[in-house]
Amino acid sequence: MHMENLPHIVVVEDEATQRRLLVDYLGRQNFRISGVDCGAALRKLVKRELPALVLLDVGLPDEDGFALARWLRESSARIGIIMVTAASDTVDRVVGLETGADDYIAKPFEPRELLARVKSVLRRMTGAPLANVKRIRMGGRVLDLEKRVLVDPTDGREETLTASEFDLLKVFAEHPNKPLQRDWLLEVTAHREVEAFDRAIDLRITRLRRKIELDPAHPTAIRTVRGVGYMFVPPTH
Repeated sequence: MHMENLPHIVVVEDEATQRRLLVDYLGRQNFRISGVDCGAALRKLVKRELPALVLLDVGLPDEDGFALARWLRESSARIGIIMVTAASDTVDRVVGLETGADDYIAKPFEPRELLARVKSVLRRMTGAPLANVKRIRMGGRVLDLEKRVLVDPTDGREETLTASEFDLLKVFAEHPNKPLQRDWLLEVTAHREVEAFDRAIDLRITRLRRKIELDPAHPTAIRTVRGVGYMFVPPTH
């Protein structure tokens, strides 16, 4: 495998020894690694090339790690973000995940545990493009990406979707099992009809649940993630 085809991981860690250890360890695991020591260096690198994953230390001297995570998530929904923190404080963890991070690991950690988290996040992120998939099961319905309709699998009946309903379902389909923030969902799907008020996403989710859930009062496909937003959970069978 050519070096440029390997997933590119950026380690953001201001402590030089720790950064070198992580760069060396992950570099031996079939990844292309860059190590940077501050937010400014990360921003410069990301503008040049979007990495597959960023391992982001929360306690950076020049910039708040949470603010950087938010900036990364705004740059692309496709970058994996793992927050690294010295505290095992749950407040940090919640804030980290609310900024759009995919996972979280507290120092000190086992390199093997970190590697497992990295692989897990990369697996989720690389599942994002739907190039070869034409139909996706969502709750009691099937989303047809070419026709932009919902299909009832029992009788083949098709239900048309508005542009914003289709956009929202497609975003969920591209990010299965991943909590997605309300603001971000609004941002990526509101280009046609800009809705200024915050509850707009909640109303659209309610409408979609009526269409796809077997029991809209107890949704299993589009679940609410408290304090964050919503998550699409594909059926297991």
